[in-house]
Amino acid sequence: MKSFPISLLILALATATAFAYDPSPLQDICVAINDPKSAVFVNGEFCKDPKQANADDFTFMGFRNPGNTANPLGSKVTPATVMEFPGLNTLGISMARIDFAPDGLNPPHTHPRGTEVLVVVEGTLLVGFVTSNQLNNTLFTKVLYKGDVFVFPIGLIHFQLNTGKTPALAFAALSSQNPGVITIANSVFGAKPPISVDVLTKAFQVDKKTVEYLQAQFWYDNN
Repeated sequence: MKSFPISLLILALATATAFAYDPSPLQDICVAINDPKSAVFVNGEFCKDPKQANADDFTFMGFRNPGNTANPLGSKVTPATVMEFPGLNTLGISMARIDFAPDGLNPPHTHPRGTEVLVVVEGTLLVGFVTSNQLNNTLFTKVLYKGDVFVFPIGLIHFQLNTGKTPALAFAALSSQNPGVITIANSVFGAKPPISVDVLTKAFQVDKKTVEYLQAQFWYDNN
């Protein structure tokens, strides 16, 4: 009878591994392709015939130039997920370049399918993440300088703010080929169709005019 809990634990671990976010690949390469006629469907994308793959499939040049930070947030994220970089398909990893103007913000957001590791290349960033309700929504925050690295656990709300007087640059690696991103303010106040004002006034404990004002900002930006 004592062996039962151990067997159950082994089964639980095996099941957890089997249902990982990005399954381990069963082939050397699987370059994503939009042509289903000559491809195999794996990890949400069709795969190019490996014999037709070439070095360009495994090269991404989108990080060469700075992103345009001339926007209300003063930041620009340049993603390199499987959507932009087909060679990542089935490899369980992606990256992003994040450019910041002075006082630029990468606003509170979450990646539902990936942990993020961020390294500061230039400038100074105030970064942080908030734990779930289970841990009382605790904020972990740190000022990072050139060469510093910070990790944001999967699914938790996090942000980066340039606190310096010069532009800043960071690169992020994520533990999924398609980690997804949910920007909190956009999702709450810019949802289509909009979330009921009655819901938001009660949830945020503010008046109707405040909610309508915030919704107007995001509907204007998104339309």
